[in-house]
Amino acid sequence: MFIMESSSNWYERSKPFIAVTFLQFGFAGMDVLSKAAMNKGMSNYVLVVYRHLVAFFAIAPFALFLDKKVRPKMTFSIFMKIVALSILEPVIDQNLYFLGMKYTTATFAAAMTNMLPAITFFMACILRLEKIKIKSIRSIAKVVGTLATVSGAMVMTLLKGPIIELFGRHGGSNHNLHHDADENTQHAIKGFIMITIGCFSWACFVILQTITLEAYPAELSLTAWICILGAAEGAAVAMIMERANPSVWYLKWDMKLLAVVYSGIVCSGLAYYMQGLVLKTRGPVFVTAFNPLCMVIVAIMGSLILAEKLFLGRLIGAIVIVLGLYLVVWGKSKDYKPPSNEPVLPAKQVTEEANTKKEHCNHHHIAISNLRAGITTLEEQA
Repeated sequence: MFIMESSSNWYERSKPFIAVTFLQFGFAGMDVLSKAAMNKGMSNYVLVVYRHLVAFFAIAPFALFLDKKVRPKMTFSIFMKIVALSILEPVIDQNLYFLGMKYTTATFAAAMTNMLPAITFFMACILRLEKIKIKSIRSIAKVVGTLATVSGAMVMTLLKGPIIELFGRHGGSNHNLHHDADENTQHAIKGFIMITIGCFSWACFVILQTITLEAYPAELSLTAWICILGAAEGAAVAMIMERANPSVWYLKWDMKLLAVVYSGIVCSGLAYYMQGLVLKTRGPVFVTAFNPLCMVIVAIMGSLILAEKLFLGRLIGAIVIVLGLYLVVWGKSKDYKPPSNEPVLPAKQVTEEANTKKEHCNHHHIAISNLRAGITTLEEQA
């Protein structure tokens, strides 16, 4: 019995780690497929629209039935928060990220997104969503770990060093290295600005999603709302930006369609939902701290599967990222509170139950008083 309880507790504590790791594998696949689709002429604006339409139709049926008992009444305040969420990530972040990738390279874009943990950590501290105590060793670990993950990601991108052969595999030629060296400075500056704004928007999205879930604790329904509103708003932007090129809206059975379906189901539908689940228990810093792990996954998969070159600098950066993630996770281990099995009653219901108990006690008090008065009357008559 004790072993079963221990296994159950271990599994419950492991679920957030499994979820965020799965997200990073999903994002790594999206980067590869999206870049391949845009290389074949797909518009980033159209990709964003179709991606969220696919995500909506994949999530909506589950949200309709599974969230039926937990979905609260939609209010104007909640709806405006959802509208803001649909603008921040689906429209602003994704479009700017893909545009920045076009102006620079995929490697540069992936490196820039590793600013996300630091930006989110800073914003969470300002909004008091993250607890920081200067004298606490765990708080110091969270700060140092966050900086380490960002630094490790930068090392992976900027530091090369000698080539490392894994399992006797020889690295293949990488033409992107020569292309990166000749990258136009003006385009690099534009890409830097776009991706930086996109990272800030992404961090705002994660923070606002945490706040919204407190008032609207239905993750599937929230995901469906974000996707359909993001698709509608993205369509308006796409029609303006691609008004002279209507052919970009047509899809065939090729890499473009695969990128749309994969990124829609995995990186919008499942990602928003799983991110919401983890945010409710672990907070925004925990979710974004794992973002640099995506670069580690891409580097390892590229070396083993695609026979790409693995440099010593990337290996050192990967080790720094892993150590940084360990510090963040250790620092936040005391922040986690296991969910209680007792149901949380609404304030109105609690008030009504308190009033009922009070009235019940008053009735008992009146009955006892009447009984004492009757006894006193009988004694006087006797």
